[in-house]
Amino acid sequence: MKPEALEPVVCRPVGVVRSRFTEAAGMPIQTAGAPGEPGRLEVFAEFAPGLRDIEGFDYLILVTHLHQCAHERLEVVPFLDNASHGVFATRAPARPNRLGLSIVRLLSVDGTTLHFSGNDMMDGTPVLDIKPYVPRFDVRETERVGWFGARLDQLPSTRSDDRMG
Repeated sequence: MKPEALEPVVCRPVGVVRSRFTEAAGMPIQTAGAPGEPGRLEVFAEFAPGLRDIEGFDYLILVTHLHQCAHERLEVVPFLDNASHGVFATRAPARPNRLGLSIVRLLSVDGTTLHFSGNDMMDGTPVLDIKPYVPRFDVRETERVGWFGARLDQLPSTRSDDRMG
């Protein structure tokens, strides 16, 4: 099928993240590098019924729109490296559809507000979907992690800068 034959995909946010981060510089680059960083998700009232039973999970997967990333790039220099890589071989935000994925620890539910830790998102980040994290579904044993390799130990101290603009 040719790309032009596909209908555009339109997503509507189900809520918005509230965070102390108002600009990209200095933010954690992944949730694993920010285990104690608080945040909250304000779910829009029309989606409240979809939160039923959410409090039974320790972790959630938030699918987000990286709304503050102005550029789309197919090759990037990611935060954990100084060499260029194809964007699909990175977790960089400068992606064709600017979709983000954050696994956060659910701390509490207060009506339509979800309080969590592990925040790596900017204030005002639109959340497109919420999924429960289920280790049996979501964890895969792997040995190959590409260029990330030995760089993963840098994650806790690596922070975002303005390179993805």
